Amino acid sequence: MGEILTGQGLAALLTLTSLELVLGIDNVIFIAILCGRLPERDRDKARRLGLSLAVISRILLVLAIGWVMGLKEVLFRLLGHPVTGKDLILILGGVFLIFKATKEIHHRVQQVHVDSSTQRKGVSLGAVLFQILLIDVVFSIDSVITAVGMTEDLPSPIPIMIAAILLSVGGMLLFSRGIVLFIERNPTFKVLALAFLMLIGVLLVGDGFGHHIPKGYVYFAMAFSFAVEVLQLWMLREPERPPGGTQY
Repeated sequence: MGEILTGQGLAALLTLTSLELVLGIDNVIFIAILCGRLPERDRDKARRLGLSLAVISRILLVLAIGWVMGLKEVLFRLLGHPVTGKDLILILGGVFLIFKATKEIHHRVQQVHVDSSTQRKGVSLGAVLFQILLIDVVFSIDSVITAVGMTEDLPSPIPIMIAAILLSVGGMLLFSRGIVLFIERNPTFKVLALAFLMLIGVLLVGDGFGHHIPKGYVYFAMAFSFAVEVLQLWMLREPERPPGGTQY
């Protein structure tokens, strides 16, 4: 662990932790959406278990780094494009995200008037955790390969990557409950989060087919949309002023 305490190691740890936190936004939002379909008594448990699965999957992939890097070998060609193991996982994960987000948006647009217990009937904790695990693996492979590229010049990168994972997921655990509650209490932000997940799904499919689109564009667009929505929410909640109460 001594390599972490060097200047180069600390700089790499800080950079990787920040990267993992940014990449983890997608994961936290996905978990928040799925937890909203569970009975209230199971939501905290699902949130904690979901993030725990994210830690486990990332650490296992770091330890199995040889297998992860082997995912860059071409498996087959599709429409003239070479498809690697990583590409295949990104494509399938992206399609799953698009499908899930579209299904949730359709559910909200339909405005089915049923009580909350009926709405969540049949949604089990196990089913939600299984879906979280699937998308955890997709995001983990993407982030681990990115982390490997950033630490390839370090003599012992694995302890630094594991420390960054633990720190970043600790930060996610700290803020994830607030994100879950906020999305659940503000339906318009839930639709915004679903649109964000759909865009991330499109990016994953694009990456899988070799068309890389920087996530920064999506993050900026979503941050701008979020700011506009916050402003609108603030204006709606502001109490009306009596006529003539303001002088111009």
